[in-house]
Amino acid sequence: MDKRDWPDLKLLRLDHASALLAFERENRAYFAAAIPDRGDEYFAEFDKRFAQLLAWQAEGTDYLHVLVTDGGEVVGRVNLIEVADGSAELGYRIAEKVAGQGLATAAVRKVRELAATEYGLTRLRAKVTLDNPASRKVLEHNGFVAVGELTLIGKPAVSFICDLR
Repeated sequence: MDKRDWPDLKLLRLDHASALLAFERENRAYFAAAIPDRGDEYFAEFDKRFAQLLAWQAEGTDYLHVLVTDGGEVVGRVNLIEVADGSAELGYRIAEKVAGQGLATAAVRKVRELAATEYGLTRLRAKVTLDNPASRKVLEHNGFVAVGELTLIGKPAVSFICDLR
């Protein structure tokens, strides 16, 4: 993907619902190889879940972003959840067909900037399993520092912190 054709980062909106569901369905097996699967219930009750996501965003507890192509296709997500006391948990997913092209690094960089300048956050947290070195590189390229070890979905993992001050 040419960088000039990279998708736009947008806050999640009601009109993103069908494209987001298509993104999650298309990439389900790909994501499940590295992170917990959302489960069948997520897809069966997607409309209810999507409404909850928009409600949390309206309340300011989450900032949910999608990467949208010119054609309206969602090819990634970068979310800040559990916003409290100037801190939030960062999570992201990039479609398999555009993985490995620097899109995750660029999108996380943009959300990190928004966290500091628009959302008033001072610290971001993230977790990654040891068997996901690409995700670890995304975090490290964006100023995240490993601060501890944990178990995530039954696998050894590392927790990261990024100080935004």
